[in-house]
Amino acid sequence: MPEGPSVRKFQLLTSPFVGQVVVKVGGSSRKINVNDLNALRLQDSQVHGKNLYLAFVAAEGPLGPTAEETVLQTEAASEASSPAQGRQEQVCAPQIYPQDKELQELQHSRSEVPDTAEGPGNWLRFHFGLFGSIRANEFSRANKANKRGDWKDPIPRLVLHFESGGFLVFYNCRMYWCSSPRADPASDILSVEFHRGRALDALRAPDPICYTLLDQRYFSGLGNIIKNEILYLAKINPLTQGSLLALSDLEHLLDCAIQFSSDWLHSKLRGKGLHPQIYQKEQCPLGHAVMKGTLGPSGGFKRLTWWCPQCQPAVLSGDGDPSPVTE
Repeated sequence: MPEGPSVRKFQLLTSPFVGQVVVKVGGSSRKINVNDLNALRLQDSQVHGKNLYLAFVAAEGPLGPTAEETVLQTEAASEASSPAQGRQEQVCAPQIYPQDKELQELQHSRSEVPDTAEGPGNWLRFHFGLFGSIRANEFSRANKANKRGDWKDPIPRLVLHFESGGFLVFYNCRMYWCSSPRADPASDILSVEFHRGRALDALRAPDPICYTLLDQRYFSGLGNIIKNEILYLAKINPLTQGSLLALSDLEHLLDCAIQFSSDWLHSKLRGKGLHPQIYQKEQCPLGHAVMKGTLGPSGGFKRLTWWCPQCQPAVLSGDGDPSPVTE
């Protein structure tokens, strides 16, 4: 499924339509009645981790302040009362590219809204599947034939036509209405409010490190691609228990997670593809044979994992045995 950087790009596609009225709807979704969106105004767009939230209000109603405006007002008041504290909150932010205005706006995006914030209307939550996506002013076209040899274009789950003449198309996603976004910026790896201390505490658990990295309570937006890539960058075996790693190793892994995610988003905003070093590879960049396994907690969801045994050696536990393999 799309990871944090992809969903942030999806939000960027929806932003130009905020404030516009839906004049026509379509789509195959059976989770919601798509006709309920007709004649509503798109009031706000937020992203948190792997989820996108869109707020809709009655078109004739007043357009209240967006979540971004509310956050900016709060931040301005906070910085005015305590400038030093405002500077301190930026210390652990992911590195961004100052020349990229769009990227800076996304780093301070509307995902930074606390859980208690109630929007003036209903919120529609989107969770995207493996090939989920959003298109603006265009439909996705088939780039190859299916198993029966047919060239069939993907069927959108939702299509929103707006008063400006533009439209948004949503593919392979689950939707449902909620009263407000369930957002915890402290767990979002692309948020300036990401809580490093809490993330480090989670990484110290006596569990295989590859399990912890996919725990969305602490690493919202971090998915399987990011997991594989940052473990290789940090030279950490995916089955190593976090409790066996030095604090400096965990700090480095966390730096890799934040930097890789930020760089990936930066590339997406420029239309550039990802060039993984280990994900779905048969050899690592140094030419070593790569191992592949389906790893995950007992009774939990298991994901394909790639690692280089030479670049990412197993860590011995206190009794001299390698960190246990649990598949």
